[in-house]
Amino acid sequence: MATPGTTATDSDNKLSWMLEDLTFPGVRFAVLLSEDGLRIAHVGAISLDDAERFAAAASGLRSLGKALTEFCGGANTVRQNMTEYDEGMIFITAAGEGALIGVSTMADVDVSMVAHRMNELAVRVGRELGSLPRHRPGGDRA
Repeated sequence: MATPGTTATDSDNKLSWMLEDLTFPGVRFAVLLSEDGLRIAHVGAISLDDAERFAAAASGLRSLGKALTEFCGGANTVRQNMTEYDEGMIFITAAGEGALIGVSTMADVDVSMVAHRMNELAVRVGRELGSLPRHRPGGDRA
């Protein structure tokens, strides 16, 4: 299991390499998650257990954002959620079909750099996840 401040390299975190572009000063950690709240991969100062909790909470926050779209001029999609706290921010953005990227930062992070890297990464992650082989239960490829 990964300890905070490291990237897990075990079989539960095979896709963590996709998030390496989000490891720069001011970023605590990044988590790749499914839209329904399951952790896919993570990097940075977060344990496996906390990454799984973060994924579930980030999915919930994303759902709340979707519920508010009607109050944004009839928008029907959420591009990015950003929540600011005293000690930092949480960013969540879509990353392909059914996937999200969540990032936790410190308060003094360059917000435009985080958003820019997340958006670039979202495009690449969407392509990568879309090209991964699908497996049926029992180990057969779909």
